[in-house]
Amino acid sequence: MLRVPRSRGALSGVILVLLGLWGGLAALLGPYFHFAFAPDKAWSFTAGRVWLELLPACALLVGGLILLVSANRATAAAGAWIAALGGAWFVVGGPLSALWSAPDRLGAPVGGTTRQVVEQIALLYGVGAVALFFAAVALGRLAVVGVKDARLAEREAPYVEEAPTVEAPRPVREDRPGPIQATQPLPRRTAPPPMTPPEQPMPRPAEHTVPRAPEPTDRRVAGGSADDTGTFRRPGEDTGTFRRPGEGV
Repeated sequence: MLRVPRSRGALSGVILVLLGLWGGLAALLGPYFHFAFAPDKAWSFTAGRVWLELLPACALLVGGLILLVSANRATAAAGAWIAALGGAWFVVGGPLSALWSAPDRLGAPVGGTTRQVVEQIALLYGVGAVALFFAAVALGRLAVVGVKDARLAEREAPYVEEAPTVEAPRPVREDRPGPIQATQPLPRRTAPPPMTPPEQPMPRPAEHTVPRAPEPTDRRVAGGSADDTGTFRRPGEDTGTFRRPGEGV
């Protein structure tokens, strides 16, 4: 919310700059037109003229320029306060100068009675009063957060880069594996365990055939023994080699 558009104090800044230029140049160039305070001499830097006319004019000029170019609420408010102090010194500086010694005071206004009244208003009191008014207007406008300021802050909020936050390291428990801290030694790299060949399946034992008991229809093959029970064949079974039809015996 510290950012404000430059137009917020532009009008007050322009008027304060013009008032500062008028107060300073009129004090130095006014004697050319017999419109000044004594001594009636142009470009004369007396103590009274410097402290009561040139110094507050510079304050109005500086404060108005700050209001005119600043886009920061606090900086613009500081410029308005500087201009307000310069305007107040234009008003109260003349009466306070009566307490000073005679050489340091501002001289009497030149000319007749009417001209003297106009010179006091145009060169001191009137300039200070107008400067105080516009400085107060600028301070009031800067003290209020308007709808335009809120919308400007909402538009600029997504583009504000957030500062990276550093997370505190989590404590490592002894009974749970955790991240390796700077104080812990690095783990040693070990070679992978050797690969063992897969186990070969054990050969299954040969199945033992149970001898078949002879049946009445079996016949004994010639050349076989009586104890050889595996030589019995059923009628019609061929004990020779299998041959295809048409092949010789």
